[in-house]
Amino acid sequence: MDITQRFLNYTQFDTQSSEESTTVPSTDKQLVFAKYLKEELEHEGLSDVEMDDMGYIYATLKANTKKKTPTIGFISHYDTSPDCSGANIKPRIVRNYDGGDIVLSEGIVSSPAKFPELKAHVGEDLIVTDGTTLLGADDKAGIAEIVQAMCWLRDHDEVKHGDIRVAFNPDEEIGMGAHHFDVERFGCDWAYTMDGGDLGDLEFENFNAASAKIHIKGVSVHPGYAKGKMVNANRLAAEFVAMMPADETPEETEGYEGFYHLLGMQSGIEQATLSYIIRDHDRDRFEDRKHFVEKCVEQMNEKYGDGMVKAEIKDQYYNMKEKIDPNMHVIDIVLTAMQESGVTPRVEPIRGGTDGAQLSFKGLPCPNIFAGGVNFHGPYEFISIQVMEKAVNVITKICEITAEYND
Repeated sequence: MDITQRFLNYTQFDTQSSEESTTVPSTDKQLVFAKYLKEELEHEGLSDVEMDDMGYIYATLKANTKKKTPTIGFISHYDTSPDCSGANIKPRIVRNYDGGDIVLSEGIVSSPAKFPELKAHVGEDLIVTDGTTLLGADDKAGIAEIVQAMCWLRDHDEVKHGDIRVAFNPDEEIGMGAHHFDVERFGCDWAYTMDGGDLGDLEFENFNAASAKIHIKGVSVHPGYAKGKMVNANRLAAEFVAMMPADETPEETEGYEGFYHLLGMQSGIEQATLSYIIRDHDRDRFEDRKHFVEKCVEQMNEKYGDGMVKAEIKDQYYNMKEKIDPNMHVIDIVLTAMQESGVTPRVEPIRGGTDGAQLSFKGLPCPNIFAGGVNFHGPYEFISIQVMEKAVNVITKICEITAEYND
């Protein structure tokens, strides 16, 4: 099976995760795909294939050398974002893309004028959506690339490598993917998530991240007799939102700039809830941002009464850079693998997070490598077949180079 067909097969499974769920995985439909993956790995001849009751899959491509080598791993997540439907995906291949507009469906056009990333893929074969769902390259492309690379190494015994572990997990898109990942069971010296963006992306810096739930109490009274009595939680919610810096939102920031992002709100007169995420690359600024939210809550309570507004702030993950810096050989190997594969590395900070960030803090250094998808989490998502093929080459080169690594 070639990588195109493998990836297209994966897109037919709806694996959308849910932020509102308390189960692991957060949606039962993820387990349907997980079982398919487990059976596929067994069919392709990998060893030690296992899946736990939470949908975490682990497997091994056994070493074909007697030389003592590090055990490395490759990881991808199989859930897709809650931001856009992942059901009934209808992918289409645009052969030899000519650089113009791509009509996804009537009235829905992917244009290089709006998405200049398309210009880098003229002449390539692009997989696109029909404009009604996401594609799921985040991160089924990563899974397809890992499986394809393991099959290639299986069939090319002349390329020597040590034990290679692979793992696929649920719920990365809701920040929970690494929470139940068994690092000890995985048994690797280091690993790589195949969860990055376009060709050449290599990331070992990411946001520090927290979620913030702002709970607001109101008092409902008949509006005709409400003077001095009603406390309208809708208005308080709007007031709180206005306290957040307007120039520190995702729409207004880039690079190393952090932000406050209002994900959603549920609001009525008696109560309101605001859901935020807080992000910053710098740990001190990250702590300052959380304190700022708490200060805003204090000011609201001073104005409207103690306990009217409460903040529930939870750290999600931290910048992996502090764990990668002492282990830069894991980066050097990737840079060499990219160069030998004809890929120009693009080392940039992630304006987001990956499972690798949390895994790095659990003792498994785990930078992030490109998987090839562009415009994640929406109907304009696309991926180049040629970039997926390059990702497979990089994985196999990493395995080959690691077999020669001397600590």
